[in-house]
Amino acid sequence: MKRPNMRVLLWTVVGIGVAGALAWAFAPRPIGVDAARVERGTLEVTVEDEGVTRIRDVFVVSAPTSGRMLRSDLTVGDAVVGGETVVARFEPSDPSLLDARSRRVGEATVEAATAAVGLAEAQLTQARSQLDFLRGDLDRAVELAARHTISDRALDKARLDVATAEATVKGGEATLEVRRRELETARAQLIEPRAGEKRRPDCCISLLAPADGRVLKLVQESEQIVQAGSPLVEIGDPRDREIAVDLLSRDAVRVEPGASARVESWGGAETLEARVRRIEPTAFTKVSALGIEEQRVKVILDPLGPAEAWARLGHGYRVVVRITVKREEGVVTVPVAALFRSGESWAVFAVDGDRARLVPIEIGERNARIAVVKAGLVEGARVVLHPSSDLTADARIAVR
Repeated sequence: MKRPNMRVLLWTVVGIGVAGALAWAFAPRPIGVDAARVERGTLEVTVEDEGVTRIRDVFVVSAPTSGRMLRSDLTVGDAVVGGETVVARFEPSDPSLLDARSRRVGEATVEAATAAVGLAEAQLTQARSQLDFLRGDLDRAVELAARHTISDRALDKARLDVATAEATVKGGEATLEVRRRELETARAQLIEPRAGEKRRPDCCISLLAPADGRVLKLVQESEQIVQAGSPLVEIGDPRDREIAVDLLSRDAVRVEPGASARVESWGGAETLEARVRRIEPTAFTKVSALGIEEQRVKVILDPLGPAEAWARLGHGYRVVVRITVKREEGVVTVPVAALFRSGESWAVFAVDGDRARLVPIEIGERNARIAVVKAGLVEGARVVLHPSSDLTADARIAVR
């Protein structure tokens, strides 16, 4: 019997090996995926935004009148007692300097007022002389009337003249007093500031703290001239704080008074608890960092828990607030990372052995991590997380 050719046999084996290697190389391989289980748990839907802590009642002490405010002895953080601690002191401000025109006008006003005083004095002297003369006539008229030499009408006329002259004298005296005061006013217009002039002890006003608390801000600290109504000091009680959050209006309508909230990213390791107290009824426009106009609603929250936990948060500190708008317990949930759109509905790839099965599902409420499954999946099923574009229905997969 003829023995087989060894060379042919060798090439045959090599050909079979190459064919097998090519078949293995080009054969479809399983797609590596990450998977998670559909579990029953609790879904908490929250809205999140940045907020600031603030003192509930901030008292602003303002200047009661225009004047010179003396330098304050307070510093930010100092404790004050309502009705006792002096937070600001005032004294009258110096008169302004006069330019050449103002001085000349003032001097002319003084000269005119001086002349008016002289005129009033002359008129008063004339009125007094006239009164003395008419009083003499009245005395003679009384003597003549006693001897029935003149009529009663003539006596009455003499008395009327004296009364009229007396009234004229009183009017002249009042006019003279007015002219003298006008002269003083005109001279006061020429007063200029004098360096080093001492103030009267009763010249100043001391403003007391309106309530117990601490100094939050010194709006005016150095000595200066301030106008009436200018804010000077802000005072508040750091223990009486609240949190203000500007939510988008579409998020604010989902929040209810009394809703629980968590305060995070404030600098401490622990999460603080709070509760919504008020949702303001009016929205306002706020421009975002991207230049987009947004309608915002201010939501006010009260801190919960021991005061020591909040002690490090002062007035105007930045925080991140998560407000719970809905909570469902004991519901079947699926990771949001497994969801994708398939036509008009949501779908997932379910792990079926070594195959990925496309499963349309119906979901309910969801948050950033999980969603409620209403239909399509059962508890315990495994789903593919972050499905790639290469993954198709019934594709072979290998769970990592």
